[in-house]
Amino acid sequence: MKIENISDLQVLVHTARAGTLTAAAHALGITPAAASATLKRLEAQLGARLFERSTRAMRLTPQGQTLLDYAVRAFELLDEGESLVTADRGELVGTLRVASPSDLTRSTLLPWFDEFLALHPGVQLSLSVGDRPLDVMRDEVDVALRYGALADSRLVARPFALTNPLLTASPDYLRRHPAPRVPQDLVHHNCLIFNRSGRRHRVWRFAQNGQWTEVRVNGNRSVDDASLAREWTVAGYGISLKSALDVRDDIRQGRLVRLLADWETEAYPLHALLPSGRFVPARVRAFVDFLGLKFESLLASE
Repeated sequence: MKIENISDLQVLVHTARAGTLTAAAHALGITPAAASATLKRLEAQLGARLFERSTRAMRLTPQGQTLLDYAVRAFELLDEGESLVTADRGELVGTLRVASPSDLTRSTLLPWFDEFLALHPGVQLSLSVGDRPLDVMRDEVDVALRYGALADSRLVARPFALTNPLLTASPDYLRRHPAPRVPQDLVHHNCLIFNRSGRRHRVWRFAQNGQWTEVRVNGNRSVDDASLAREWTVAGYGISLKSALDVRDDIRQGRLVRLLADWETEAYPLHALLPSGRFVPARVRAFVDFLGLKFESLLASE
């Protein structure tokens, strides 16, 4: 027996993402009983169990995962078809799901998002802001902006910028503490530590004349939110090592002072990450191209 109603697959997709029928039903605006009945109908039509059920959560079976992959692609194709139907009016339509780093979003990206939406009023932005690891393939994201090397072969990366982290402190902090003259001086300072992928980034690397040196720093604050790390630095709580894109305006306006400017730091890329093999809607392609031009203009003006 074949699937009779393609909209039933929405229950499969939302249950897989939320982990429970109750959460899926809430997202779809139906009752849990209706969601359960839909799922049972799907399983009966296919003659296969799609989920392993427990009191806490529902987990996809191998058959359920296969159907989920195709269901997601089917809805993406339908979404793109809607976009193409309206293309003769020169419009982009639909929801654009974006994930971006906290501090870069506030320091740079927000006005760009506003501009893109003004150019394309048929697009709705769903923005997820944060610095924690993200599963672009699993989560409801069309494009994720992330720092660092690409580690997942299932993703396609569009490079936007290569940035060096800068060592900074506030004028208030430097009035109370002597500025470090060499990297080793940092062991005597309160360093604000950024957590990446659940690990504290305590080893900071610097180079001069091609020779690299490592310093293990310490401090009374660590955080996995880059925006909060910046706020602590501006407030005078310590020294931080953050992307030049995040702190360039603070340095220009005197809120932060760059330290050890004659020492190099390790550069790392900023990418737009998209799932490999997934159909990319026109609005997503246009958004990535738009950001590419914005970063190109920004870097040219530096």
